[in-house]
Amino acid sequence: MASSFSINSMIPNSKYLRHLRNYSFPAFAALRETIINSPLKSTSNLSCERSCRFGIVRAASSTEGVVDDYGIADEERTHDGKVLRVGLICGGPSAERGISLNSARSVLDHIQGGDLHVSCYYIDSNLNAFAISTAQVYSNTPADFDFKLESLAQGFRSLSDFTEHLASSVDIVFPVIHGRFGEDGGIQELLERTNIPFVGTGSTQCQKAFDKYDASLELHRQGFVTVPNFLIQGNEMDESRLSKWFAQNLLDIRSGKVVVKPTRAGSSIGVSVAYGVTDSRTKANRIISEGIDDKVLIEIFLEGGSEFTAIVLDVDSSFDCQPVVLLPTEVELQSHGTDDVKEKDAIFNYRRKYLPTRQVAYHTPPRFSMDVISKIREGASLLFQRLGLRDFARIDGWFLPNSTKASSFAGNKFGRTDSGTVIFTDINLISGMEQTSFLFQQASKVGFSHSNILRTIIQHACLRFPALLSHNIISSPSRRRSKSSSVTEAFTKRKKVYVIFGGDTSERQVSLMSGTNVWLNLRAFDDLEVTPCLLAPATSYSDVSGFAKHEVDKKSKTVWTLPYSLLLRHTTEEVLDACLEAIEPNRAALTSHLRNQVMDDLTIGLRKYSWFNGFDISDELPKKFSLDQWVKLAKESQATVFIAVHGGIGEDGTLQSLLEAEGVPYTGPGVMASETCMDKVATSLALQHLTDFGVLTISKDVKKKEDLLKMSISDLWHDLKLKLHCDTVCVKPARDGCSTGVARLCCEGDLAFYINALQDCLPRIPPNSLSKAHGMIEMPNPPPELLIFEPFVETDEIVVASKSRNENAHNLLWKGDSRWVEVTVGVVGKRGSMHSLTPSVTVKESGDILSLEEKFQGGTGINLTPPPPSIMSSVALGRCKKRIELIANTLQLEGFSRIDAFVHADTGEVLIIEVNTVPGMTPSTVLIHQALSEQPPLYPQQFFRTLLDLASERSA
Repeated sequence: MASSFSINSMIPNSKYLRHLRNYSFPAFAALRETIINSPLKSTSNLSCERSCRFGIVRAASSTEGVVDDYGIADEERTHDGKVLRVGLICGGPSAERGISLNSARSVLDHIQGGDLHVSCYYIDSNLNAFAISTAQVYSNTPADFDFKLESLAQGFRSLSDFTEHLASSVDIVFPVIHGRFGEDGGIQELLERTNIPFVGTGSTQCQKAFDKYDASLELHRQGFVTVPNFLIQGNEMDESRLSKWFAQNLLDIRSGKVVVKPTRAGSSIGVSVAYGVTDSRTKANRIISEGIDDKVLIEIFLEGGSEFTAIVLDVDSSFDCQPVVLLPTEVELQSHGTDDVKEKDAIFNYRRKYLPTRQVAYHTPPRFSMDVISKIREGASLLFQRLGLRDFARIDGWFLPNSTKASSFAGNKFGRTDSGTVIFTDINLISGMEQTSFLFQQASKVGFSHSNILRTIIQHACLRFPALLSHNIISSPSRRRSKSSSVTEAFTKRKKVYVIFGGDTSERQVSLMSGTNVWLNLRAFDDLEVTPCLLAPATSYSDVSGFAKHEVDKKSKTVWTLPYSLLLRHTTEEVLDACLEAIEPNRAALTSHLRNQVMDDLTIGLRKYSWFNGFDISDELPKKFSLDQWVKLAKESQATVFIAVHGGIGEDGTLQSLLEAEGVPYTGPGVMASETCMDKVATSLALQHLTDFGVLTISKDVKKKEDLLKMSISDLWHDLKLKLHCDTVCVKPARDGCSTGVARLCCEGDLAFYINALQDCLPRIPPNSLSKAHGMIEMPNPPPELLIFEPFVETDEIVVASKSRNENAHNLLWKGDSRWVEVTVGVVGKRGSMHSLTPSVTVKESGDILSLEEKFQGGTGINLTPPPPSIMSSVALGRCKKRIELIANTLQLEGFSRIDAFVHADTGEVLIIEVNTVPGMTPSTVLIHQALSEQPPLYPQQFFRTLLDLASERSA
């Protein structure tokens, strides 16, 4: 949220604050009823609503039945014996807990349905078990999750009570715990002791495969090429032995390059590059001292090779297994021309794997020769079998060309090809399952949607348990229903929807996440045909650096309509590269050949099962259009456009104007409202007459960039302080999306640094470059022509603190001297009758302000929705919502938007910060939390469908 102030909070290892009351609104509830009656995939109306909710278990009695949000017990729901009850377990003690929460949310979004009921559970860092609610799953960060745990979950007294509950309440468990306790056999052993069916590999096999050192020994015994390594256990550091190992492997003891990694911490945590014996020892000791692991592996750094990863799917009905390896992915690390040696020596670490960074690109299938791809698939299949893995796994490795030193340790072991050597290095028993993970990237390449691959994995696991053989969930619901004539007819009349995202602004990666999330949620409706569309980023941002954004030639912009698999990427640049790669004739022919080969292998194994209803993703190529052509296509298709382009032409009225000219309905506010809200000065001017109604605006001084570059810094600083009557100033672009280019200036030096950043067209200001501690500040590109200076509003810090050292619960501490707090709130509805959702107060986490990519990967801070009574009374909150609605209606907003503001805790007066007409719609966005806080709750699928239908109703 862009803001002219900050709430600094110190958050100890917190747990939980009670999540408070909900609010209802009849108008929006009526819209919701319309959506519930829309046909959803694999569900009747009521069963879909039920399947979205999860039971809360009373810790005092683990044998009680699970009750959903409608108060319907499992016994009432499953009387016909056809609904498969799945227990989804996430969390765990490892540093990958946040990824586990994201995976759980993704799995939940894609497997729920009338034939499959999901209950969610969480294991904390101390191995305490909880039953968690749906709202808990959509928490935006691990800290936010912990904070709400007390109010949105119920704990079990022991793991024994937990497994006793599972045995009576679920048919099968799907663990999505990454790292320790999830992949090392811990949760598996717990379930095996109670004879509870579960998805995935057994405990003994997990233990052997998870430990990187033990797995390396087993691979060596099985005849595979392995990377030379050295094991350090605990504090046993024999430097002379390590020096000898360096020498044996022809590594310089002072500068030889190695990889240092924990043996039992998942695929990414704690992995780093070291140079020489001393550096290796230091980094190994750091892993041990930080408690990541007490066993550390030092490996030769594999120079000149390419990393790959491959998903393996078991399709056999027996315990012998029949693994099929999907299309592997090549992981290309990119340094973008840097001369930094350490950057060029970079590895595929946690940040590159899970954040939308341009430092990595994926190629599926790999850009390897056919013999190498065949060797990867053959080797991964053999490993899956010989290690006794089950259902699915992800296997990582390296391909090293003949020119590298791999031949010196490869010998005649498995992995040698004419082109080079294939080495397998890591076995991931529970692969990441976020929306754009390798599992879904590779599965979609061979015809599986998210839902289809997950349900196929679950159904395959059921084959091992005789009691579950009668449960035949639908692997591909739409494929099965399309056989009926009535449904086929409905399919031909499906309403077309184009979801557009991307663009040129610094928020384009957030836009990609928003668009992907909207597209996946709307795909759940059988009456919709949803097409994802990329507004292509400029190939070089310097090409447009001399123009203001609104002056860029619209005709030069291009839009790509995307097939399913090409959208599952981390950055817009990567999506565009994948489009260009896909239409290259030789590449397209290779991909088609490999795809058919893998699909044939899968069909041989899966066709014998009645529950498998085929593949549901077709093999398509992306299509390129000019922006004008794309708008005309939308008109000809009678499509509704769902706008998810943050900033730039997505929010300044340009895209809205093009669509309106052709009569194409679209989501969000109209042209005039978009233009006004994009310009922060215009927004203030449009609202300044509302002072008597409790709506206030912040004083602003607007400067041209060209004038700033000419002025004396000292004179400018003095002038700003005099005009704004303040000592601390906030600077922000006059016309840009939220967060970009917003900085706090405390002195002349800060002002000089910021102006130099504008002059040098810096893409970002590094952390702590200004006098007040801060995180990464993303800068607009091209630089803004107009900048706003305004007073930096100080507010009292909100702190979450433990009640006592012996208690898990936490107090919310707020001095409240200024009585102002920052809120963000969504508004939804038709023009003139916009409804305010319940505002959220954001308690920022301690430490640096997060960068854009980190902020929207999983949200930021802890969201209090609604603000607790200790901060704001219900009367003040009600007044605040009325004023938010007044703001929305005055600005002529419609559809949906997000308003950021300060609110006076006693009077409910609103001091407007800005209005975002295309707010973030990522899986954990605060708007989802607010929709879930309504009565009845509005879940993501229904929320996005409501927004889509508001667009259609506007055009009717």
